[in-house]
Formats: sequence, C-alpha cells, structure tokens
Amino acid sequence: MSIEVSHVSKSYGRVTALDDVSLSVKPGELFGLIGPDGAGKTTLFRILCTLLLADQGSVLVNGFDVVRQMKEIRRRVGYMPGKFSLYQDLTVAENLHFFATLFGTTVEAGYDSVKAIYSQIERFKDRKAGALSGGMKQKLALSCALIHSPSVLFLDEPTTGVDPVSRKEFWDMLSMLKERGITIVAATPYLDEVRRCERVAFLDQGRVRGIDTPDIILDRFADIFNPPGIKHGDMKEQVDENVIEVEHLVKAFGSFHAVDDISFSVKRGEIFGFLGANGAGKTTAMHILTGLNQPTSGSGRVAGFDICTEHEQIKKHIGYMSQKFSLYEDLTVAENIRLFAGIYGMRDDDIKKKTAELLHRLRFEDHQNDLVSSLPLGWKQKLAFSVSIFHEPGVVFLDEPTGGVDPATRRQFWELIYEAAGRGITVFVTTHYMDEAEYCDRISIMVDGKISAMGSPESLKRQFNQPDMDHVFTYLARKAERDG
Repeated sequence: MSIEVSHVSKSYGRVTALDDVSLSVKPGELFGLIGPDGAGKTTLFRILCTLLLADQGSVLVNGFDVVRQMKEIRRRVGYMPGKFSLYQDLTVAENLHFFATLFGTTVEAGYDSVKAIYSQIERFKDRKAGALSGGMKQKLALSCALIHSPSVLFLDEPTTGVDPVSRKEFWDMLSMLKERGITIVAATPYLDEVRRCERVAFLDQGRVRGIDTPDIILDRFADIFNPPGIKHGDMKEQVDENVIEVEHLVKAFGSFHAVDDISFSVKRGEIFGFLGANGAGKTTAMHILTGLNQPTSGSGRVAGFDICTEHEQIKKHIGYMSQKFSLYEDLTVAENIRLFAGIYGMRDDDIKKKTAELLHRLRFEDHQNDLVSSLPLGWKQKLAFSVSIFHEPGVVFLDEPTGGVDPATRRQFWELIYEAAGRGITVFVTTHYMDEAEYCDRISIMVDGKISAMGSPESLKRQFNQPDMDHVFTYLARKAERDG
C-alpha cells in the first residue's frame, strides 16, 4: 500500500478530531476524503504530511513512518492545503523558485514534472500570485507542489471557490498525474469531483463511516450528500419595485475593462444569481454595488442610493457577507451579533429582543457564549448570514457564501435565504455551485466583463438547449477569450 493509516486518534483538548481512523490507499490510486466541515479531514492530511502528531495509532506513507522517518516522507509528498499555499506578493516565477529551493531542487531540474501544467501560466510568470484568477492560482499551487517530483500528492479541497470550468480542468490535470503513477488523496465538497475518485472514505465527527466506490458511498449516505431539493415559492407582488438598477456600468484599470458596459435591474424580494468564471468581473461589479469601489463610467442605484455619489449611504442600508466570513473569531456568538447590530445603529431594546429571536431560530441558545472560532464552518455561515440581515436591509449581497460546505448544510443555508426573500429582502448572490444557481429566481452569467446571458434557470436551459445550469455555465464560460 502507498498509504496505511491504522487506528489513528487525535484530540484538541475536549474536541476529538479523529477517532480510531483506519484506511489504506493503493499505489497510483486517486482516493477521495469526503465529509462535512469539522469531520477531521484537514487533521488527517496534516498527520499524513508529518505536520501534526497523532495521539494514538500509526501511519505509513510509501512505507515510511510519519514520526520516525519524517524527512524521508517530506521528500516524497506534495501538499496543497485548503487555503492556497502561495505567497501573494511574489510573482508566479518567484513562487515556483521558492518551492523548488524549499525542497532542495531547482525549477530547471523539476521542470519536466510540471511542464504540462506550468506551461499554461508561464506567460504570466512576472505577475504577482495575488493578482491571478482562482483557476490560475490552482495551476501555480499545483506546480509548486509537484516541482520536486513527489510520488504522493495530498490535496485539501483544492478547488473551493473556483468556477466549474476551472474545476473540471484541474481534475483533468489530476487524471494526467495519475497516469504518471502518482498516488493522489483529495478532499472535496463537490459531488462531480467525488465521482472522479476511484474510492472514497466518508469521515463524520472524526470517524470513518464508510470506504467504497463513490456511487456506493453517495447512495448509502444520500441523506447527507443528496438531500431533497428545495423549492422557492412564487415571487411576491411587491417585486415590481427595483432595488438595484445599473445602466452601462464600466470599471477600467488602465486599458483593461474588468466590467465592460453591463446593465440590469433586480426587484424587491428577488433571489438574483450573479455568476461568472474566475476573472469574469463579477467581484469587481459587486464591489461597486456595495459601495466598496466606484465605477469608471455608467450609473446605478442600490437601495435607492446612487452608486457614484452615495456609496457611504449604500453601505449603511445593505447587508454583505463576503467569501471570508465577516465574523470576529475571538468574540462569542452573542458578542458578534451585538457588535454588528450596534454598527448598524440599532437600539439596545431591539438588539436584545432580536438577538433572543435569532438564537432561538438558529438553535444557538446553548452556544451564545461560545467563541466563533470554535464553531463548525456551516454554523459560522448561518450566523454570518443572519448577522448580515439582522438590521433588515433592503438587499443583502452574498459572495460565494457556501464555499467548501457539504450539500446538507448548503441546503439549510438556502432555507435561510428563502426565508429572507419571503420577508422582502433582495438576495444578490454569487456561487460556483450550479445546483444553487437552480434555486435563484433569475441569473446573469458574466464572460469577459460582459453579461452574456440573463434569465430564469428554466429559460436559460431552454435558450441554450442544455440539461442543467452546469452545462449552461460551461457552454458560455468556454467562450471566454481573456485570461486571469
């Protein structure tokens, strides 16, 4: 076996991260680790990579013990952690050179190992890593993990926050690496990626609940990985009022038009999906709509305020939940709620009453004094969303709010979105999960800074003669001409 994990346990104080975990991976196998946030996947990866010591049990990687033969293992494995391991202020070339030096080799010596992948981004070698799109960062991070020609590759949710087309390209690259005999262990929350593995281990609350082929595991635990869909009721009459209006919006950085003449409107209580591949311009557009940036030209209003002259007013009358949660990890649940309510100018009596209601609705009464840092990712998401609409704004902007979360937890999150829309709050959401795109009332899809298509999920599927939104998105995104 390439990897043998035998009766491994690991605890952090009173929290058990891994509980008697045993599994094995064959040489050259593409093996998946799946499970909800907090299941223990990242802890297991760190033990496999010799970055963390288990409390009990043993682990062999390529026949070497992770405790006694740490240096031998580190020479033979590549690792992409959940958050990109790149140095954002170094260029593409500088990152690759740094990792080559770290492993005691050179870019020249290891170039053949990464040529097929690195050649796709080499023309951007002088661009800083922080300025790359998600898909390009992936390719660079994978090149850095492969530069010393490892025989085993560990990938901890490497495609979270990356658009569907770039994700497919990434997994095509993994298939190519597997053909070279590299053993790959990858964690992923995306079901299409789970199905590309040969076998998967399902971890839940630190225990292995099953190891088998993807189809068998996904069927056996369908309540977690394939929960019943949810339906959004008909839009209410009050949606005749536009909450967002944009006309000929442009945002230029020198000669580059990140947003290139887009126009659209969003109605009250509507769930509006704002989709696009990494680098299409949707984040730039969202920053303008939320008052974080100003347009180069064009006009628009959000919640009744002008995007060019009243951006500070916009900030006070909207809710916003970014990809990186806007909660303070070192404050408790109750302290976070009170802080944000105070920022939005709510009265003490209202804060006290609504906090009790919110804790009850989220079933957080017993956790109100817990530090946010101790909460599972899914809980943080639900809390962050609830805090963002605590002051009942006219519109809430959600920037990839469910990245890296299992399907059952994502479904619960979307139930909260539907509740908010039912109260007349407009929901403006970006997502890379195409099943979530199906939940929206309307969708726009950006390509190369322009809106290429807009309409309901059903109308777009009919227009482009595609079976689902994943195929619609892929069809349009593959027409992109610009990189990065």
